[in-house]
Amino acid sequence: MTAPRSISAAPLVEAHGVHKSFGDLHVLKGIDLNVAPGEVVVILGPSGSGKSTFLRCINNLESIDRGAVLVAGEQMGYRVHDGRLIKLSPDAAARQRRNIGMVFQQFNLYPHMTVLQNIIEAPIGIHGVPRAEATAYAHELLRRVGLTQKADAYPRQLSGGQQQRVAIARALAIRPQLMLFDEPTSALDPELVGEVLATMRDLARQGLTMIVVTHEIGFAKEAADRVIFMDGGHIVEQGPPGEILVNPQHPRTQAFLARFI
Repeated sequence: MTAPRSISAAPLVEAHGVHKSFGDLHVLKGIDLNVAPGEVVVILGPSGSGKSTFLRCINNLESIDRGAVLVAGEQMGYRVHDGRLIKLSPDAAARQRRNIGMVFQQFNLYPHMTVLQNIIEAPIGIHGVPRAEATAYAHELLRRVGLTQKADAYPRQLSGGQQQRVAIARALAIRPQLMLFDEPTSALDPELVGEVLATMRDLARQGLTMIVVTHEIGFAKEAADRVIFMDGGHIVEQGPPGEILVNPQHPRTQAFLARFI
């Protein structure tokens, strides 16, 4: 694991009693979690445990049924008026997500745009960054993710690992205060996983606040400040990776991790 980073005590992300259902399926059952600025949190758990749903609730891609999610002190998806919660309009909810970057399992790059065009679209179109400034920063991001020579390529001309690194650069282009990763390597061939994880390790070393849903135990050991194990819509166990991954206390965590040994 990397050397411990300096982490502020005041949380950037706060989840209080978060519940979420899809019809009769109760997916999240009272999630409580704080994430500090600069912290890297890895969420592990079996399929169907609620990991990805929780991640999507953080930036209000899924609305919650009960509880609260706050990012930088602002309640996601709602505003408070006379002590009551008022659901935000779609435009207002989108504005709340302007400082949150998210990388999905699928790359979701625009196939008709070059790599550079994919990266600069949000800074220019949503954040109003001047084109020259957005372009210069996009080239810097491509250098950081090791794709300097691919600025004029189209997604179809890239490998899966390269496309996912472009997706990471695109998420970083808005200069987010928080990055969410939803199983970013699950759609990649095994030989391409390493290059994406290396990029994510670099981001962790740079102090970016990250919440990562993944099955990559090695990444959790090396980059995480805290590992959370979810099962059945609950946080079952959490702690430093040296404790959770080496000496888990809960039988469900033990059974899950035994699959990777």
